[in-house]
Amino acid sequence: MKKRALLLVPAIIGCLFAPACSINKMAINAVSNALTGDGSSDVFTGDSDPELVGDALPFAIKMYESLLSANPKHQGLMLTTGSLFIMYSNAFVQGPADMLPRSMYTEREQAKERAKKLYLRGVEILYRALELKYPGFTGSFQSGELPEKLAKMKKADVPYLYWAAAGGLSAYSLNPFDLDLGIRISEFYALVSRAYELDPDFNSGALDDFLFLFYASVPQAMGGDKEKAEIHYHRALEKSNGKLAGPYVSYAQAVSIPAQDYDTFKELLETALSIDPDEVPQNRLVNVMAQRKAQYLLDNAILYFVDFDLDDDWDDD
Repeated sequence: MKKRALLLVPAIIGCLFAPACSINKMAINAVSNALTGDGSSDVFTGDSDPELVGDALPFAIKMYESLLSANPKHQGLMLTTGSLFIMYSNAFVQGPADMLPRSMYTEREQAKERAKKLYLRGVEILYRALELKYPGFTGSFQSGELPEKLAKMKKADVPYLYWAAAGGLSAYSLNPFDLDLGIRISEFYALVSRAYELDPDFNSGALDDFLFLFYASVPQAMGGDKEKAEIHYHRALEKSNGKLAGPYVSYAQAVSIPAQDYDTFKELLETALSIDPDEVPQNRLVNVMAQRKAQYLLDNAILYFVDFDLDDDWDDD
């Protein structure tokens, strides 16, 4: 027995000093699991200080990328890294760019181009994750096999599908003349539709809010449908118990502005602003960011409504 134990000692010592040793891999895997487990994202989404989160996210994203480089097949890391790219791009790159004054046209366009690239980086990581789970997924849209791949997916795949679709369509929205992304609209729509089949209540109605924006914003020839938009808007409100500001802001932008309905626009945004972000702690940041957007839209209504009553001292700079 002692002789066998002694024979193991050189192997253990060698393993400790070997870069590719399974102990190293176990440690990296343990860290990866800890940083991507249930509730790990609440440290960001539950915060009430957007500037703090916005300053911290670039470091967090690069940290996750470094871990992913060392642990390239870890599904949790791929989901977290990909979704963080998309969240950061939306909240802290495209969002601020949309609120820049018209005189800063060049800066706004540069920021939107950066946002598009960040969206697509996130999509690429999420697609890589789904490719590992379902070999052939990445090229399945071009080959006509996407329905077959999606049919194999389970409820656990919903976050990957949601974030990939959100990133892809958000990137396209920043440049509708990008033909390569334009032809993929039906691909991204198929992802979110399958996600809705698997888990329609995902993230308190996030899929309904997504589908509302899709049906309300996309031309009818490309899948837009005003009746379906209304259905998903009311479902989003129902599933969030009216405690998320996002659906109200989405409706004000996607429906009230095109309809030039200022009264509804104002009512919706004031409703969004009346929500207490602390009432749903895990979505505190989402509500704070949505309320900032709501206040911006109210303060700059003249940019969106032709017959808006212009005050003499209004300054569009």
